[in-house]
Amino acid sequence: MGVVGEKMDIDYVISTGDNIYDDGIANTSDPLFKESFSNIYTAKGLQKPWYLVLGNHDYTGNALAQLDPAIRNVDSRYTVIAKSFIVNSGIADFFLVDTTPFILHYWNNTKFDWRGVAPRDTYITNLLKDLEYALTESKAPWKIVVGHHPISSACGHGNNTELEQLLLPVLKAHGVDMYVNGHDHCLQRISSRDSHLHFLTSGGGSKAWAGKFKATPDKVEFLYDGQGFMSMRLSKTEAHLAFFDVAGNVLHCWGLAKTAAAAGH
Repeated sequence: MGVVGEKMDIDYVISTGDNIYDDGIANTSDPLFKESFSNIYTAKGLQKPWYLVLGNHDYTGNALAQLDPAIRNVDSRYTVIAKSFIVNSGIADFFLVDTTPFILHYWNNTKFDWRGVAPRDTYITNLLKDLEYALTESKAPWKIVVGHHPISSACGHGNNTELEQLLLPVLKAHGVDMYVNGHDHCLQRISSRDSHLHFLTSGGGSKAWAGKFKATPDKVEFLYDGQGFMSMRLSKTEAHLAFFDVAGNVLHCWGLAKTAAAAGH
């Protein structure tokens, strides 16, 4: 990642969640934070801002600790300014969405830190309302939504019913270009059959090779059941994306084009 980051001269890194295994951090001085983040991403090419969403493993610790500004005294790169927030970069707007509260069966688990989230229905209604408003207001050529859990996936966890029902209609209605997620420990590119939406899984940052697959009604363009990462280079009219394995070999690369009309929105 560091080598690719340096070659591309990246602006920032986005993490799709489950930032700290197995149960997030206890507080901002938890040594696990340095062990799982600062001491891992040491390469020169990765000394950029990191924008992160929380995954379910972050939620089974002190979920609010990762949002605490004090964490940036430990590592100034680590940016989780809220559970859902927007990264405006001119050419693209990234809408980071907190997907863990959507998943119903998590609510039966006492380990989850639901402070500031419960009651679930109110939280989700407000989150979707805010997202709809932000997508409507966005003038960026590229609209990219990032969440931890997949909407459409052919890997082990598969499609997520709650997100299909609640989040997906918002993405389709507002012309979102890509939904990027983690959770499934694989790399995959899937295209929607009834919209121009692309579902991209970049969840290869930890243990992988599970060998478990699910069916999805969408079109699976590429799937790698192993570890790795994804890069994205965007201009107003083009997106160039690639999946890499752990050694930095390009596994798959592709491009997306914006028509002049769409780019001018």
